[in-house]
Amino acid sequence: MSLSQAFREKSFDDLPGWDEDDHLAAFAAFRRSAFHILAKPYRSGGLGVDSNAFTEAYAAARSVSPTDRREARAFFERHFIPAHIAADSGGAGLVTGFYEPVVDASPVRTERFTVPLLSRPADLVDIDDANRPDGMDPYLAFGRATPDGPVEYFDRGEIERGALVKGLAGKGMAGRGLEIAWLADKVDAFFIHVQGSARLTMTDGRICRVTYAAKSGQRFTGPGKILSELGEIPLEAVTMQSVRAWFKAHPERIDEILWRNRSYIFFREISASEAAVDDPELGPIAAAKVPLTPGRSVAVDRLLHTFGTPFYIDGPSLTAFDNKPFRRLMIAQDTGSAITGPARGDLFTGTGDAAGEIAGVIRNPADFYTLIPRRLVPGAGR
Repeated sequence: MSLSQAFREKSFDDLPGWDEDDHLAAFAAFRRSAFHILAKPYRSGGLGVDSNAFTEAYAAARSVSPTDRREARAFFERHFIPAHIAADSGGAGLVTGFYEPVVDASPVRTERFTVPLLSRPADLVDIDDANRPDGMDPYLAFGRATPDGPVEYFDRGEIERGALVKGLAGKGMAGRGLEIAWLADKVDAFFIHVQGSARLTMTDGRICRVTYAAKSGQRFTGPGKILSELGEIPLEAVTMQSVRAWFKAHPERIDEILWRNRSYIFFREISASEAAVDDPELGPIAAAKVPLTPGRSVAVDRLLHTFGTPFYIDGPSLTAFDNKPFRRLMIAQDTGSAITGPARGDLFTGTGDAAGEIAGVIRNPADFYTLIPRRLVPGAGR
């Protein structure tokens, strides 16, 4: 696999604010991926950053533990070469934010808690080129198993209206034991779908953490885009907060808007050890199979990029984190349906309402610099 010509080699001196960043925090996130790949290596992305090229850097990260920012910075400069990567348009990229909501929930349906989070149904199957029927949308990565072969799965509206599944004795989604937990608010549930994870405060006293397991497969359409197209919220004013406020003011139209987003997310409960309860500051286990690090983990386009890759992101107009221009080294450790393109990132802001306030307002242009293992850069040397 050859390295994409989309990369433009730079020096670390070319990275705005590189010297001032906290490389030690980024190293801690990188080190988690370095240990994970011992169990299962990451798949290489389509832009040619071969996962095998990280072997030396991962081995070094497992064996050393920098004590300060200077040592951590030296680690990244020793093992990588920065390269600028532009958006498909040729200009700056785009960053948004995501977080782990904390929401009250019940293990059983009650008068108050009526909105379920569902686990993956047995009839939901992975779709690829080997089993994709002729004429099926090539975007679909999931489908529904039938005696005649896979078909498109039920979408959000159909599932929430109680779609019946052939071959399961006429049982709908509510009769198959798929409910992990029940929430009190449909909008809260939807935003958990958008974020891909949540920390649930259960009525029986437990803390239950859930994370993405699968999806129905259809394309994601954000409610902000829909409301903007309907003239309800100006595009420049679309944030998670403004969308929530609109839903609160128009409860009778919630289903109308949400069902236009056909994508539906299924979850799984993660164990206490997997949830990293020894470090409550860490986020949930995400697509790269390591706990997300607030302010240091970024979701990228998995088809293009390789998990574990460090990205230096320069977003001078983004000040939501600490009232300073955002210039940070991040580690690619998640993905998402709306995260498409070479210079597109979703920044993990943390857990709870404060993190949500930050994530909800992030939509900023940014320059993306990929840190590429030196062995992939001709003439980079040691």
